Amino acid sequence: MRTNGQDAKTLELPWPFTGRADELELVRGALSAGRPGIVVTGPAGRGKTRLITEAVRGTDHARVTGTPEARDLPLAAFAHLLPDTVSLHRAVRALSGVRLLVVDDAQLLDETSAALVHQLAVQGRTRLVVAAADGPPAPAAVSRLWTGELLPRLPLDPLSREDTAQLLSGAGLEPLTVRRLHQACRGDLRLLRDLVTALTGSGRLTPVPDTGERAWRGALPVTPAVRERLAPALERTGPGERDVLERLAFAEPLPLPADELDLDALEHLEADGLIDVDEHGGVTLAHPLHGPALRATAGRLRARRLARAPFAYGPALAAEQRTLARRMERLDVRPVPTPVGEWLVAEGGPLPAGYAAVRARFARLRGELREAAAWAREGLRETASDSGCLRELALAEGRSGEVTDPDGVHARYDAVRLGEPGRAVGRLPAGSVFAGHADALARGDGAALDRAAEALAERGFLLYAAEAHAQAVRAHRDPRAARLSRTRAVALARRCQGARTPALAGLVLGELTARQRQIVTLAAAGLSNREIAERLTLSVRTVGNHLYSAYTRLGTGDRGVLPRLVDAPERETA
Repeated sequence: MRTNGQDAKTLELPWPFTGRADELELVRGALSAGRPGIVVTGPAGRGKTRLITEAVRGTDHARVTGTPEARDLPLAAFAHLLPDTVSLHRAVRALSGVRLLVVDDAQLLDETSAALVHQLAVQGRTRLVVAAADGPPAPAAVSRLWTGELLPRLPLDPLSREDTAQLLSGAGLEPLTVRRLHQACRGDLRLLRDLVTALTGSGRLTPVPDTGERAWRGALPVTPAVRERLAPALERTGPGERDVLERLAFAEPLPLPADELDLDALEHLEADGLIDVDEHGGVTLAHPLHGPALRATAGRLRARRLARAPFAYGPALAAEQRTLARRMERLDVRPVPTPVGEWLVAEGGPLPAGYAAVRARFARLRGELREAAAWAREGLRETASDSGCLRELALAEGRSGEVTDPDGVHARYDAVRLGEPGRAVGRLPAGSVFAGHADALARGDGAALDRAAEALAERGFLLYAAEAHAQAVRAHRDPRAARLSRTRAVALARRCQGARTPALAGLVLGELTARQRQIVTLAAAGLSNREIAERLTLSVRTVGNHLYSAYTRLGTGDRGVLPRLVDAPERETA
């Protein structure tokens, strides 16, 4: 989505509809003939309204919205659809001709409007798409829509970090900044927009040399949206509890022992969900936004008194580095918490080159090439000649996939990635995922290569998994199995931030016709079959037939996979 009328000083950002393909299909499916509709729930800012807007785009529908100002006025939300004076019974009859009704912010409906929505659901002639935010209790008539099983309920999860990166792809932000924004906002897209607008308009983004990207380092901009989310937490706290919160904020990213803090205050804060206490008695703030916000709003003298010296993080940072190194030695690069390194980067603190090189290598092995390059650059900021960071930066930016790693195991495994398993069979750790891949490739066993790919992905090696699936394409004798392997390979490769390797070279989206590719591309961008038909001057049935044929050739029937297979065009909405 692109907003209109932005301040000329801020960057005009594309906000495409991203990462909700499965949910979009669920909502659209709930609107089909014979279905009653659906309720979409989730915290404010999660994207419920946008999801529903995309789902009903191009359909004939009516829309009503609950508001705090009109919550005590009977049928206020329906005023534009009903006569001035009307009973509930007559309102139900008056709306019986509406085939599709969208109800936004249903938790804010007045009791009569809520009862009207409930009666329409009971009657069953009108399909309902209802959005209700978590938080303050909704009217009983609204909550009974799903508790009474009148309508199915879809709780909306937050966007993944990968989807957040896709959402911000037009903003020119480097990967570590995207990671920080994702963690701070916890899926609140309105807050995300607010922070990005504040950062771009305030000059807090600094250019990253040789990349064309910009980075956010330093304090959080305390915008109105940040204050709005901070206020409820602080309004519930007394002076002693506020003191504990500030001490925890300035201790971040490390926990404080519970026995160093006021236990009565801790009990109240834990009951309010403002702190977490781990099994060792360590206390941390529960929400990632609260620490930066509390630090940014503290007075200068208090901040000086509470702040930790930079060297205090050294032991914890070294422990993170050892953990990452051990995981790589065990051929396991699944995500592991690394709060200290991420905090130092976010605050603009000095990051030791040794840690940065290990972190870059870990990201590279996961297939996160842009993040790997970003970590290497962070190390080079402090030590411009560090050989480890220079090597990791070259490997991440080269993206060639040729023999890339001086480590013995990975150097031998590179022969498998290059399609020469004979050079590695028997020379890789017995029983490892690398050895399984080598054996399957040596035997030319497509099914075994797919299993090896799944094992690699489970261990976090997404790029290697994509390569194994790509090799399975050429090994399969069954064309349908080959198409499915191709689909899986492309889907994984799309998650590897632009990786181009010999094993992936020539990997294509099946043998689609020009019309099929055109329709698949539009479907991947989030357009419904009806919207595609209108744009291409085709019938809806023809679009459906082309998609069915394309799915068959791609080896998948999952519309949610399409955005990973196709470079979807940007969509704009008012």
